[in-house]
Amino acid sequence: MMDKYFDYRKHKTDFKTEVTAGVTTFLTMAYIMFLNPFILSGEFAGTDAGFFDFGAVYTATIIATAIACFIMAFYGKTWPIGLAPGMGINAFVAFGIVAGMGYTPAEALGAVLVAGIIFLIVSLTPVRAWIINSIPKSLKLGIGAGIGLFLAIIGLEIMGVVVAHPVTLVTLGNIKHPLVLLATLAFVLMIVLEQKKVKGNIIIGILVFSVIAWLPIWGWTGQTIEGGSGLARFNGIFDMPPNPSYLFQFDIGKVLSAGGMSVLFTLFFIDFFDTAGTLTSVANVAGKVDSKGKVQDIDKAMLSDSVGTVAGALVGTTTVTSYVESGAGVKAGGRTGMTSLVIGVLFLLCLGFAPLATSLPKEIDGAALVYVAVLFVRNIVDIEWDDIVESAPAVLCMIVMPLTYSISNGIAIAFITYALIKLLSGKAERVSPAIWVVAVLSVISFTV
Repeated sequence: MMDKYFDYRKHKTDFKTEVTAGVTTFLTMAYIMFLNPFILSGEFAGTDAGFFDFGAVYTATIIATAIACFIMAFYGKTWPIGLAPGMGINAFVAFGIVAGMGYTPAEALGAVLVAGIIFLIVSLTPVRAWIINSIPKSLKLGIGAGIGLFLAIIGLEIMGVVVAHPVTLVTLGNIKHPLVLLATLAFVLMIVLEQKKVKGNIIIGILVFSVIAWLPIWGWTGQTIEGGSGLARFNGIFDMPPNPSYLFQFDIGKVLSAGGMSVLFTLFFIDFFDTAGTLTSVANVAGKVDSKGKVQDIDKAMLSDSVGTVAGALVGTTTVTSYVESGAGVKAGGRTGMTSLVIGVLFLLCLGFAPLATSLPKEIDGAALVYVAVLFVRNIVDIEWDDIVESAPAVLCMIVMPLTYSISNGIAIAFITYALIKLLSGKAERVSPAIWVVAVLSVISFTV
């Protein structure tokens, strides 16, 4: 039945290859089931006050990931894509929307839901292509790199490498602390395994050094595997899945107010371009780009992604998006939605591992976040550095995001700067109307 539905022969693949590809992609993105609840629950701050519940988000993350993967498998069935709550967007929700703007979890989920519905509507219209083609490449790359730097400073803070300072704002933390050292070694291991093309390098790095932190050899108070003293508490491996208490618990009232416009814009913008960039990258690897540069069946993939976002918000987690790690599965031979189906099933099998997730030291989780940041930042090589008109707004975006602790500020300032530079340099006629619209909306967002 699967052979007939996914048409393996047409796509020059088979069941075994698709399963292998699904397992490969799962291993490269499995870290999200640990990092997403870690970020949204406020574990990075040492408190859960005002943030999401860790267990509820853990369950919601897995359910939303599975639903999105199944949608991609059965609707966008020619796409071997893994989907899950996006890194960067979850940090924006936790730091910017909940901690910064005072949104409750329900109000934050309402914002994600509305942004997802807008994305869904846009995916059904020609507006999608118009927006994608209107935004300069350098701005897209600058925004991606800015998100990477934003994740980097968060990750380094969580690791304890960077701490606050009353004069210099930030300074070096206590790098002699055992957990900081273990986190640093975890980051190094992830890089080494990536260089050696070992699949699942992130999850391997997290688990190896978490086990070392649990061992009763450190003389620290806390329950560990052996019941002795370790650097971190070990809470077990498997149990009944936590209750998804945020299921259908959303409130759209606050985001529909005047002050919610910048929130909606940022959520939509990040998801839209992250999805477009990921699908284009995977399409190139999978041979889905024709001689005219057109990506085959991208409409179905975009629609599947947007429906996944809506489903994720209803379940109780942040924006679900396509993962660039899907390229690993494509390289392993994945060519159909069967790959996505396997990814979804494997995530569902992990529902009971919440105790393990709560046992991971936050410093080592932070190391994984810094590694993901590296993946975001490395695309800056493609920015048009020889044209300062193009590169300056991109660099400004990269700098503003981490220094203001806000992805939305970085995006808004980049578009305003780009529009002003073009206007004052006499090149306004070359600017797409989309740039002016976004720039004006960005100015308004700073004044409301």
